[in-house]
Amino acid sequence: MVSALANPFRNVKLHWRRLMNRRVVELDGIKVSTAAAGLPRSVRSALFKETYEVHERRLVRQIVRPGNRVLEIGAGIGVVASLAARLCGPGNLVSYEANPKLEPIIRGNFALNGVEPRLVMRAVNLDGRPVTFNRDDNIVSSSLAKRGSSAEAIEVAADAFDDIVRDHRPGIVIMDVEGIETDLLSQGNLDGVAHIVVEIHPQVTGQEVIDTMLARLEGLGFAVAERAHKTLHLVRETSGTPAQ
Repeated sequence: MVSALANPFRNVKLHWRRLMNRRVVELDGIKVSTAAAGLPRSVRSALFKETYEVHERRLVRQIVRPGNRVLEIGAGIGVVASLAARLCGPGNLVSYEANPKLEPIIRGNFALNGVEPRLVMRAVNLDGRPVTFNRDDNIVSSSLAKRGSSAEAIEVAADAFDDIVRDHRPGIVIMDVEGIETDLLSQGNLDGVAHIVVEIHPQVTGQEVIDTMLARLEGLGFAVAERAHKTLHLVRETSGTPAQ
């Protein structure tokens, strides 16, 4: 019954909040601006309906504990980072975002919640060389992977994944990078990582590439603990608790 009523209730929230011109909503206790300049209508609607990054938020609530060291790649508008930062505590979260247009939105949401994770406005790849970033008007379609002719190609600086893992020593990796996850997780160093929360994009990468990535992770001792739509939670079975 609850499931059947979920969508109607979400639509009521959407229309009511639009009507009232709500400028801030709360998701899992995290305040999020719905009035930030450049925020696409689709993202604003998801915020009003409380469906924005719903699977990632739930998994982060389940996994992250005080003192855990967390690496997020693909901050979006800073919602998941704000939640993770509140849970793991000061100095434990590094969050990467390649789209320079999102920086004021992310920092605005951090300020709303009184959190100050380390935000790095750079891409993440395997070699740390500058990369072409395909910036779309719709932020959820922006990516290092070329996804459509409407995107603006810009060059952005990058850090190498292995260097980040070596320097930050995360026990938890959260990743939503619109298709580049298969490169990073198929080849990157995951020493010390106990949990991975990753959104996969088979429409971009193809399923075969994802299967190869998962086979490599299985070989490193990871197992899929949960699948929530396109979001996977992988746990390294022999890793014990996340790094602190």
